[in-house]
Amino acid sequence: MRNRFTLLALLLLPAVLFAQKSQKGTVRGNVYDKATAQPVAFATVQIEGAAMGTATDVNGFFSIANVVPGAYNLKITYLGYQDFSVPVTVKAGEIVYQSVYMEEGGTNLEEVVISGKKEQAKTEVLISKLTVTPKQIRALPSTGGQADIAQYLTVLPGVIFTGDQGGQLYIRGGSPVQNRILLDGMTIYNPFHSIGFFSVFETELIRNVDVLTGGFNADYGGRISAIVDVKTREGNRKRLSGLVSASPFQAKALIEGPIIPLKEEGGASVSFVLTGKRGLIDQTAKSLYSYVGDTTKIWGLFEQSDLWKEQNGRNLQDTTYAPGIPFNYTDLYGKVSLLAGNGSKLNFFGFKYDDGVKYQIADFSWTSGGGGFDFTLVPSNSNTIVGGTLTY
Repeated sequence: MRNRFTLLALLLLPAVLFAQKSQKGTVRGNVYDKATAQPVAFATVQIEGAAMGTATDVNGFFSIANVVPGAYNLKITYLGYQDFSVPVTVKAGEIVYQSVYMEEGGTNLEEVVISGKKEQAKTEVLISKLTVTPKQIRALPSTGGQADIAQYLTVLPGVIFTGDQGGQLYIRGGSPVQNRILLDGMTIYNPFHSIGFFSVFETELIRNVDVLTGGFNADYGGRISAIVDVKTREGNRKRLSGLVSASPFQAKALIEGPIIPLKEEGGASVSFVLTGKRGLIDQTAKSLYSYVGDTTKIWGLFEQSDLWKEQNGRNLQDTTYAPGIPFNYTDLYGKVSLLAGNGSKLNFFGFKYDDGVKYQIADFSWTSGGGGFDFTLVPSNSNTIVGGTLTY
């Protein structure tokens, strides 16, 4: 008899738990910058009076489940933005969605008194994952004054580049073919240009970069050393804007703006962003770095036979010969984003990268390209979020 009661209790337990869960609600939403409509990542979201909270992800999305029905105040805070509060009413078995647009500003802090006692040192084991933001990339001194993820990776532990800051990437002793470099889900097989100073990724477009050097899941199958996952942002949903920059190494331009602008009260919008950059080292090197490739600096003390001069078509002591650095590259990337009022979105993107080397009679070039789309569906009456990526 006791076994029967135990079996009956086990059968009824899921039903009881489901009934309790259905008596509670969920609060979810997205946090954006009011000026640019870009997501605000890692903002703190609290439900005052319920002692519940969370943080937004890299897309500015948050979700707080199992909230007891009632009226609350939803508070969002983030360093560099004004605190934002909005009332929400949670009903049993329902999902409340709230879009939040935060304004930049300072926060006044009250006096803080810290006291405590000495504790023994604790050993903390962290998973081998590092998230890099554009702000961190720009904070690092860079070649030519233009920040690039290729130069930032060199300061990470366990990362080594052959040559000057580029070329082949070694992470934790693994060979370059054991690394997987991703851009919006697309595998990039030649992520660094021939000269090695810069990558194909535009810093102004990067939302975040996840560097996984161990313990990554099956989503990143096919590699055993490391994963570098680059995610790009959407274009400005409120106004047309652009950027032009040039240095002795490269020139670049970016334009972004709304196709269907975001309204003041929120709602759906469509935006685009297009960027391109061109290496200038093959042109500027002739005057700035003329000694590079000038063989007179090496062979000027030696005599060349007439036969050598005839076979090679020139004299090594000819000081008018200064090939400089014969590398060039062109990068193009575009993205169109459709964002719904409930946080769902659809992105179409594509890229084309060209590299070339022209040295005397040799003329080499190679091109890589790809495209695809990704989507995120946020059903209004379900706690499940559906997402996917298709690339070619």
